[in-house]
Amino acid sequence: MAFKRLAKGDRALSVGGVFNPMGHVVVAFESDERAGEAAAALREAGFEAEDVLQYSADEEAEEMTRLLDGATGTAGFGHEIGLMRQYKALAERGCGWLVVYAPEEAQCEKVVEVAKRYGAKLAEKYHRLVIEDLL
Repeated sequence: MAFKRLAKGDRALSVGGVFNPMGHVVVAFESDERAGEAAAALREAGFEAEDVLQYSADEEAEEMTRLLDGATGTAGFGHEIGLMRQYKALAERGCGWLVVYAPEEAQCEKVVEVAKRYGAKLAEKYHRLVIEDLL
């Protein structure tokens, strides 16, 4: 089963109240500007505009707050909740974000290369059952 390319604001970014954009890589950068530069580099590397979703620090903090407030009690024990708390904290410190559709390994490698080049704070690949730390 192929992963669906998500659109900004798509509720499929969360599953059961937990952030889980399967088939995508979530990348945090030191600022919104740096995330924008990395997004441009990804498009230059062959990604389509709809493959690269950019979220400002404010948008990410608001989304993580909404998801954390709505998460069920049992979700609080999962790794996803820990990552959501980390994402919220980074966003509150001004980090900009990309959510990149990269279901294939070659695409993922390009995302990691760009993430490193632009000084990413973290990069996480969401698989069906696991979340892989890429940096």
